Amino acid sequence: MTMMTPPPVDQQEDEEMLVPSSDLVEGPQPMEVAQTEPAATTVENPPVEDPPTLKFAWPIPNFTRLNTRKHYSDVFVVGGYKWRILIFPKGNNVDHLSMYLDVADAANLPYGWSRYSQFSLTVVNQVQSRYSLRKETQHQFNSRESDWGFTSFMPLSELYDLTRGYLVNDTVMIEAEVAVRKVLDYWSYDSKKETGFVGLKNQGATCYMNSLLQTLYHIPYFRKAVYHMPTTENDAPTASIPLALQSLFYKLQYNDTSVATKELTKSFGWDTYDSFMQHDVQELNRVLCEKLEDKMKGTVVEGTIQKLFEGHHMNYIECINVDYKSTRKESFYDLQLDVKGCKDVYASFDKYVEVERLEGDNKYHAEGHDLQDAKKGVLFIDFPPVLQLQLKRFEYDFMRDTMVKINDRYEFPLQLDLDREDGKYLSPDADKSVRNLYTLHSVLVHSGGVHGGHYYAFIRPTLTDQWYKFDDERVTKEDVKRALEEQYGGEEELPQNNPGFNNPPFKFTKYSNAYMLVYIRESDKDKIICNVDEKDIAEHLRVRLKKEQEEKEDKRKYKAQAHLFTTIKVARDDDITEQIGKNIYFDLVDHEKVQSFRIQKQTPFQQFKEEVAKEFGVPVELQRFWIWAKRQNHTYRPNRPLLPHEELQTVGQIREASNKANNAELKLFLEIERGPDGRPIPPPEKSSEDILLFFKLYDPKNAVLRYVGRLMVKSSSKPMDIVGQLNKMAGFAPDEEIDLFEEIKFEPCVMCEHLDKKTSFRLCQIEDGDIICYQKPLSIQESECLYPDVPSFLEYVQNREVVHFRMLEKPKEDGFVMELSKLYTYDDVVERLAQKLALDDPSKIRLTSHNCYSQQPKPQPIKYRGVDHLSDMLVHYNQTSDILYYEVLDIPLPELQGLKTLKVAFHSAVKDEVVIHNIRLPKQSTVGDVINELKTKVELSHQDAELRLLEVFFHKIYKIFPLTERIENINDQYWTLRAEEIPEEEKNIGPNDRLIHVYHFTKDGGQNQQVQNFGEPFFLVIHEGETLEEIKTRIQKKLHVPDEDFAKWKFASFSMGRPDYLQDTDVVYNRFQRRDVYGAWEQYLGLEHIDNAPKRAYAANQNRHAYEKPVKIYN
Repeated sequence: MTMMTPPPVDQQEDEEMLVPSSDLVEGPQPMEVAQTEPAATTVENPPVEDPPTLKFAWPIPNFTRLNTRKHYSDVFVVGGYKWRILIFPKGNNVDHLSMYLDVADAANLPYGWSRYSQFSLTVVNQVQSRYSLRKETQHQFNSRESDWGFTSFMPLSELYDLTRGYLVNDTVMIEAEVAVRKVLDYWSYDSKKETGFVGLKNQGATCYMNSLLQTLYHIPYFRKAVYHMPTTENDAPTASIPLALQSLFYKLQYNDTSVATKELTKSFGWDTYDSFMQHDVQELNRVLCEKLEDKMKGTVVEGTIQKLFEGHHMNYIECINVDYKSTRKESFYDLQLDVKGCKDVYASFDKYVEVERLEGDNKYHAEGHDLQDAKKGVLFIDFPPVLQLQLKRFEYDFMRDTMVKINDRYEFPLQLDLDREDGKYLSPDADKSVRNLYTLHSVLVHSGGVHGGHYYAFIRPTLTDQWYKFDDERVTKEDVKRALEEQYGGEEELPQNNPGFNNPPFKFTKYSNAYMLVYIRESDKDKIICNVDEKDIAEHLRVRLKKEQEEKEDKRKYKAQAHLFTTIKVARDDDITEQIGKNIYFDLVDHEKVQSFRIQKQTPFQQFKEEVAKEFGVPVELQRFWIWAKRQNHTYRPNRPLLPHEELQTVGQIREASNKANNAELKLFLEIERGPDGRPIPPPEKSSEDILLFFKLYDPKNAVLRYVGRLMVKSSSKPMDIVGQLNKMAGFAPDEEIDLFEEIKFEPCVMCEHLDKKTSFRLCQIEDGDIICYQKPLSIQESECLYPDVPSFLEYVQNREVVHFRMLEKPKEDGFVMELSKLYTYDDVVERLAQKLALDDPSKIRLTSHNCYSQQPKPQPIKYRGVDHLSDMLVHYNQTSDILYYEVLDIPLPELQGLKTLKVAFHSAVKDEVVIHNIRLPKQSTVGDVINELKTKVELSHQDAELRLLEVFFHKIYKIFPLTERIENINDQYWTLRAEEIPEEEKNIGPNDRLIHVYHFTKDGGQNQQVQNFGEPFFLVIHEGETLEEIKTRIQKKLHVPDEDFAKWKFASFSMGRPDYLQDTDVVYNRFQRRDVYGAWEQYLGLEHIDNAPKRAYAANQNRHAYEKPVKIYN
């Protein structure tokens, strides 16, 4: 992960990390960009100075012929600084377009230069601008990081796909919007001091939740109700939503710094993955309010959610010609308002109550009156004190089968009058004495596109003229223009005098816009904006949270005084005995698990020894301390005893002398000698000839290693001289034969060598602190043990890995656990797994690695023998996982990898149906082979019927595949492969006939009347001189359309997307080019009519982004 200079940049919620162009390592997935604003002034109602901003357009012609790895735009100037865009047309060592903002004159700037910019980069969709791909971030540029942006901006497969609209006439259009702000010391900005409010910390992708929580917190009546929910001192915040929310609100009210939300999300039952998955703020609002409403039942605050947020409307159907009316009352906590086709909130309410006529085929069946013409609509019975308006910025596009964001301009007023035009929105039953005049309280904003972005909120807590922006941890003062006009959305025009683009002016879409509005009724605002103080907070909560604050303050003081103290960690034989063979196997001790002392640096060491005497019961004169040292081979051993003159120094002086690299801690080994009765006795004298050795005993039958003690030996002596002592320590017979090994190192690999018992310790290069492991020699039968000697056992311990296996189709369910070695090859792993699964053929197992960030399987499986070792399977960027997913295939994986599977939709000429077939053939196969295989699976109209394979995308036919085309070049990921019988009339096409494309289309309701294709496209043979009227007859017969419906259809010839409507007498033949002209698919006969086909089912909440999971609160 790239380390960044302040201000910090949170990680992107899309699939890439924001990195300088030189950083070639892909970072974690779904994360988010936090937007940073300049520090607010302390002046009340300050004028907000707009930063220097420029919008720059960069058309790149001949894009596919660029043969440079890097490609720069022209230089443009913003805020007095020179900038340019840098792209890698073929990707910066990735299969994505890489794009960055670059400081153009970085090499010539003086030492220490720095500049801060917020910017967005966009690849324009030149066919439909709403599908343009835009990403934004901010960065403090400097000499070390003079460019910043997105290594994986968009997949190259999408960019170079001519049908996608990003590459038109071999030209790509790039847009940049750059705002240069004053360089800020991000860390010194104090939100509490500047605004009186504090922010919420982002857990990874929880900005959507933070903006909602701030909005709810700043409705004081709601906050007071949360405080009054019954909780007890025995409740745990991580298991109680009410207590977690009380705790959060209390900290927002009284803390001086930003507040964490982890307790709250844990009380929701969320894991880490949920915190890194961006959800829909509207959906979270509903789920949270429903959960709180349920938790409030049976308490003093029961009904608070309804009192604040619940309104009622009446659905009615009223017959026109008979006296019959049906009504149904329904409640709502928020209203979803259309943005598309509406210029403001009032237009949305007009549309909401718009009367629909039920007539013709759509007549209403009135009870006792049969089918009747009727009016259908909605009117409001009452509005709530707090009106939450959810703006439908995200809609489902049936043409593309995906979600799209609506960035149209949409205005909303500071004051909203819902009694306008004599109460046009109200039902006859509404209480007309209630004045429905509302004041805007908060504006929740989404910045970005459908595939990710950032949420923040503009709130005026007391409904004064002062607005505040709550952007995760940061709170700033803002003016009304920022909160309202700049969040309307829409487009801005790029002036002609900007560099990089000339006539005509180019329009830029504003991707930051309001997504949710909260209004408070004027007549209720004194009740809603009430005073909330400590008396509203339960005593146990105040005590608990004040104790947390005191502990936090103690920690702060601890850190502030850290420079005055030294931490001394003292290891003893008892610690080594406790840890070796249980927690650790190598070296001697984990210093994090030994007794530590926090001692002032000026304390004399002799005084510290008195503390040790009290703690361990060892008199000062019987203590001998050894200094630990890190060796060049990365082991950590006692190196030498403290000398008498050193013990006269302070602990600070000893620490400085012994550990210059790490001045935080002093690590010591306390040597304690004990007599036969177990009491401490004076340690033996140590000369330069004496060395201190530590001993571990290995039991190969049980594969157990344990620490048995230490000895002081002469360097001139030999291992054979101490065999008797070692046998006594092990509990062996005095003359037992033993094998000795020296434990040398364990990083990066284990080194444990046999020790010659007849060679002196000096010649064996044995020194103070060395470790000798020993064991009984094994008989021939015993040598069959899994780990027969110390080196093999230590090798196993170093590389063993407990792997959690899960079925790929059930990635969230725990499967089973296996203990394997990191050194296992691919074959070793699948063989062990096959044994576990009782599978005869290990090659039928396919493995998939784990993504540590998304907590999901990686999208691509591991290829057969595609990695060397198990350790390679478990690594994800800079993290290591212990999870692998498996699936059992019907054929061996090597064979499957030689095959290509195509999903082909067969349109039957015999039945009115479309059936999807998976065709699996060798990659070298041709389209002809696919058709032959398909013929064995489908029913044909006659034995000699010929089939063809088409490429269909967005309801248009782009290609008829030649029979000789190899299937390994066919990509069915983005478009549909359609197979059908070739009609007889096409086989017998005459020299003067033409084969044309025929597509269905409709026009959307927006201002641009954009053409949307739908349905199944087809070919049609037209004859010279044939009129539209004659062709219509054939089309109606082919499509089986009833006369009544067909009479409403319109017909147009299309060229380059523009319709030219036809009359019945027009000769259609003349409108189309010869059939062999390349690109003829751009010319087609269009059939305009309503799309009556059943819509495909999709998420109940149509505002949810396509990539999201539904929000769930589990507790």
